[in-house]
Amino acid sequence: MDIVRRIGASPRERGSATGQTCPDIFELSDGRFAVIGTEMTAALDGLLPADAGRADYEKIVVISRETLLRAKADIPDV
Repeated sequence: MDIVRRIGASPRERGSATGQTCPDIFELSDGRFAVIGTEMTAALDGLLPADAGRADYEKIVVISRETLLRAKADIPDV
């Protein structure tokens, strides 16, 4: 598996001059997406809707609204 491309604007393009605030989204060669964000599993796990589930190996990661909105144009429809 490889990272194929960044989805959306880079952190620097979104105003992170230091690179310390770096939420990011990448498309992988197998069609999945990798997300860099703030790990918030402990804070949000108990707030998930009843029909949502999380495996023990999965984490809840939060990215900024701007990160996702700037990625929208790069996300494939299918």
